This record gives sequence, C-alpha cells and structure tokens, in this order.
Amino acid sequence: MDKITRKTAFEQWAEPISNELFAEQVQLHCLDHYTKKLHMASFMNLLLYAQLHETESLRAVSDSVFSEELQEATNLDSISFSQLGRRLRQVPTEFFQAIFLDLVSQIHEATDFKTRRKQTTPLKIIDSSTLPLNLNNHRWAEFRKTKSGIKLHLRLVFLENGCSYPDQAVLTNAKEHDRGQLEILVDDKECLYVFDRGYLDYERFDRMTDEGYFFVSRLRKNAVVRKLEHFNLPEDTVVLSDEMVVIGTTQNRSENVFQLLKVLDSKGNQLNLVTNRFDLSADEIAELYKSRWAIELFFKWMKQHLNIKKFYAQSQQGVNNQVYLAMIVYCLNVLAQLRTKSKRTYLQISRFLKASLWKSAHVWIRKIEDKNAP
Repeated sequence: MDKITRKTAFEQWAEPISNELFAEQVQLHCLDHYTKKLHMASFMNLLLYAQLHETESLRAVSDSVFSEELQEATNLDSISFSQLGRRLRQVPTEFFQAIFLDLVSQIHEATDFKTRRKQTTPLKIIDSSTLPLNLNNHRWAEFRKTKSGIKLHLRLVFLENGCSYPDQAVLTNAKEHDRGQLEILVDDKECLYVFDRGYLDYERFDRMTDEGYFFVSRLRKNAVVRKLEHFNLPEDTVVLSDEMVVIGTTQNRSENVFQLLKVLDSKGNQLNLVTNRFDLSADEIAELYKSRWAIELFFKWMKQHLNIKKFYAQSQQGVNNQVYLAMIVYCLNVLAQLRTKSKRTYLQISRFLKASLWKSAHVWIRKIEDKNAP
C-alpha cells in the first residue's frame, strides 16, 4: 500500500471501491438523476462511516454530519434522517452487490486465488445465519407467529493463514431451507465444498458427484446407510471408523457410493462425515471438516462488530442493502490487511482506523503495519 499519500485514513481504506464501477452502477440504475443534495458518493461515504462506528439509527447518522471532517468527506453540511431512509429504500440491492463482488475479485487477485487453484484444491465453506428483525416493522419477513428475520446464506473462501473471506451470498426469508441454496453456491468444480447437515440432500449429492463437484458434509446420526466396505485405520488416527457406503432408504437411496467417517469433535461428540473425495486420507477429510469454524467465526464477528444488530430500514430492499454494506466493510478490512501485509486482526485494523479516521493515511498504515504486532 502506497505510504506517500495525502489521503485521509478513511479515504485510503475505502480506496479499493472502484470509482469507475461506482459511476457505472450509478448511471445504470439512474441513482443520481434529479438528485439535488444526497448524491450516491456522499451517501456511500456516510453509510461506510456509520458501519465503522456501529451507528444504531439513521437519526444518529444524520446527527453525525455535525462533524466538520465528515462534512468534508461527504460534501454535506447536513442531511435529514428521512432523506437517508428514502435513499436506502430506493437504491437497488444489485448496486451494493456489484461493489461487494468487485472487492471479492480484488481479494482473489491479492491472494493469488487462480494460482492456488492450480496447485491445490481451494476450500469453500457454505453455511447460513439467521438475522432477527423486529416483527412489527418487518412483517414481510415473518417466519413464525412471533418472529421475523432473514437468512444470510454465505460461501466463505478458507485460507489457512486466517485470511478467510466471503465470495458469494444469498439473502432469503428465514423460513427458507438451507439446502435449496446449494444450486447457487456450488458452481466451481476445482474447489472442495464443506457444509453442515442442514444441506443434506441425497439427490443433490448424486448430482454433484455426477457433475464433478466435491464435498465434505455432516450426516445425521439417524441416517440410513448400507455399508459396502470397511477400511483399516492407522493406530494414531483421530477417526473412529472409515467405510464405503450408500446412503438413504430403499425408497430414497443415493445412486453413488460415498465415504463415511466417524470422528469425535472437541467436546467428545461423535460426528458422521460423508464425502465423495476418495483420494484423501480419513484424517485429511476430518481435518477439512474442522475448517467450518472459520465461517462460524465470520458470522460471530459480523453480528458483533458490523452494524446489523439494528436495521435502519423497514423494507426488504433496505435491509438487504445494509447486509451487503456490512460485507463490503469486511472486505475493505481484508484488503487493508493484505495490501499492508499486516499481522493485525480485522478488529484491530478497524479500531485503529476509527482512531485515526481523518488523519493522514500514513499514520494509520504505519500503525497496522507494525512488525511487532501480535
């Protein structure tokens, strides 16, 4: 990352957002037509600021424009919360999605994803998390009599150095079943997909196998299996058993043969893992499934440190926009870490950014590049 810059830390952090793509999307969706005050560039900077500071309401966002530094960054001297609300409702989610996917492509490039894919099989983890909503304000997302919410179905690229990042997302009503999203989230035959038992679908497993997709998943304990072959295990293995099986009942049985492993998790509970990847050892498969912790950590981090605890908008489009904005902020932190080769965590990078937001960018860069960072 270039240290010789007159940009503020905030401008340097947001710099990966392509001005060209931003302008194209604004023009494509006619977002600045007839706009007198709240142009999209100002609105975007204001939303990024609000996410960084975990601002809990649009009224609080409106009040924050009192800051002279924020006025300069947004080219606004004031803005009402009602104007912010209208803008958030009106911007199509495709706008924020396009920016998110462009940042993902930059992360792919920074982590040399294409080269890694030729050398080894990249690992992609699929899971979902329900984001609760206020039932009175979000009736459109009702999934129980007393609850309302949306579900974020996410695909995470797993890197062993801790730099894991989301590269695809689908937002649905919370009542939508997980397994219906595999059709969208599984699209690369050169990757290995890891997902939990919520995605259990024997017919889909057969199609994935026939089409050349590889996966490791968890099987329910009461799943019906027919053992075809049992493999001997080395003495120092963490695997309890290794078998070749077909899964399902006579009426609903898989056509392909799968490998079934029984392992113990960190709490001593038995897990039944199923895979169609036969060239790896049982211990390697068990280790791959442990990588699922990365997506659990992502969801935990996202809910704790990105501003989706309280949603600004009541409309579905406004809520979806805020989720994508949260993932944009996460990707900007990932890129900051990669480009500075920082050993800082994303949380530390974000905290130092907030502390030096309007200072010269080199102050923030020097801090997160600290070679003695833990």
